Amino acid sequence: MRTCREMGIATVAVYSDVDRDAFHVRYADEAYSIGGQTAAESYLNQDRIMEVITRSGADGVHPGYGFYSENADFARAVTAMGVAWIGPPPEAIEDMGDKISARKAAARGNVESVPGTTKPVQNAQEVIEFGEAYGWPITIKAAYGGGGRGMKVVNAPGEAAEALESAGREALAYFGRSEAYLEKYLTSPRHIEIQIMADTHGNVVWLGERDCSVQRRHQKLIEESPAADLTEETRTAMGEAAVKVAKATGYVNAGTIEMLYQDGEFYFLEMNTRLQVEHCVTELVTSLDLVAEQIRIASGLPLSFTQDEIVRTGHAIECRINAENSAKGFLPSPGTIHDLHIPSGPGVRWDGGYERGDTVSQYYDNLVGKLIVWAPDRDRARLRMLRALSEFEIDGLHTTIPAQRLVLEHPEFAANEHSTRWLEEKVDLSGLTSSAGSSAPADGDSSLMARDVPVEVDGRLFAVKVWLPEAPVAGVSAKKSSKPKPAAAGSGGAGGNGTITAPMQGTIVKVLVEVGQEVAAGDSLLVLEAMKMENHINAEQSGKIKELRVEAGKTVSAGDILIIIE
Repeated sequence: MRTCREMGIATVAVYSDVDRDAFHVRYADEAYSIGGQTAAESYLNQDRIMEVITRSGADGVHPGYGFYSENADFARAVTAMGVAWIGPPPEAIEDMGDKISARKAAARGNVESVPGTTKPVQNAQEVIEFGEAYGWPITIKAAYGGGGRGMKVVNAPGEAAEALESAGREALAYFGRSEAYLEKYLTSPRHIEIQIMADTHGNVVWLGERDCSVQRRHQKLIEESPAADLTEETRTAMGEAAVKVAKATGYVNAGTIEMLYQDGEFYFLEMNTRLQVEHCVTELVTSLDLVAEQIRIASGLPLSFTQDEIVRTGHAIECRINAENSAKGFLPSPGTIHDLHIPSGPGVRWDGGYERGDTVSQYYDNLVGKLIVWAPDRDRARLRMLRALSEFEIDGLHTTIPAQRLVLEHPEFAANEHSTRWLEEKVDLSGLTSSAGSSAPADGDSSLMARDVPVEVDGRLFAVKVWLPEAPVAGVSAKKSSKPKPAAAGSGGAGGNGTITAPMQGTIVKVLVEVGQEVAAGDSLLVLEAMKMENHINAEQSGKIKELRVEAGKTVSAGDILIIIE
């Protein structure tokens, strides 16, 4: 919308009942309700969106990052109305948006893929057979999506059935289709992607690469450009391979070729047929507006630059500021933003979707915004991001900032020695507090937290640490707890008496136990969906299920009692 405003183009937004007062609604020139609450009732309701296009007289549609951005049927319906689709042709979306056919397109361009299947997986037995053939672990991935949604790692045959069901449910909820395929899971790869642009005049260029290896739950947390230790020869080879893949499918507009890089070799992973969340780092190192180029291409104009005219300068890093509790396994943390202070200064950019007073809903994605920095080299960019994160203040919900500061300070990240599994396997997050400041100084007194308070003495200002009552949910400081309180991902709350409570607001999608069943500490009890992600709620003690107070389909609030174990 900001690019459109700069180009003198009026914008039209759609919104659900939940998003009636959302930032994008306030920013647009016009906004229309499509009703509903869940994604299926609102932003995946094609008929209602088509009605708005007709009513508003809009002559173009930009699909953004998610929902319909990789849906060929929606793109086809838009173009059938005579409205410009600011994205790739429906045929290219079908070819590349379906990750299975994308692997075939890569093969046509002579680009090697990660070993995997070329047909949708039908049952758990196929998962088991693939794992036995290629070795465990393996990955189940949504065929019609990306961003880590609908992706499950299977470590053993006994996990196959539940993982396949869970991947299908997540994919259906977020992308409207549940098909999935299988891939071999590489042990320590880096996730490197190539940004391409293609116009209707036969021009296809690659703008550079992004390293997106810092991930949790297979979703990107920090991205940067360029990838620090790639040789120019490897970088060029990856860029040229990306162009081959795009040409093999007749691609037009912005797209991203994702690859895995390990031991000096790279493999095609998938293509995202849309603009990526992390496109901003490419914009900062190339000084190009990719959204403006998308609009130019959709208008029938050629690219405003050639391959030889692309110049990459400096280093950019992006942190996705998500509403998640870093101290509790990155559990979703919906809530209302009571206060918000955005950092500024040279080389700092904020692309946000919320303002003070806005609510981050449980029904949609948990991305609050993107903090991006640029500097002449990687280390200065890293230090600039640390400075910006230290100045970022948000109250009312938990965010990923504490974990991001810890990563950026880590010597292995500074030395560029990380991989896609590094954060979850090697970085100790147990010392992070679940809210602002540090934990209380005395054992058992969890109601106190550390605050830095400015105190003036004889005309000099000092920062003094004091212990104050903890706010119900406070925002972000990445300070480590002086007395760590580890919390396992997916654990529900418990008061030591076997009472399992909801760690967040969400919807129960599956109950895995029944009254009278014996369970052990760590066993999965039920699956709770929040912000389009499934979270397993685990037993915190061994015993027998005494009460089961929820069923599939029930919406619960944080703190609600779910199960009682005796």
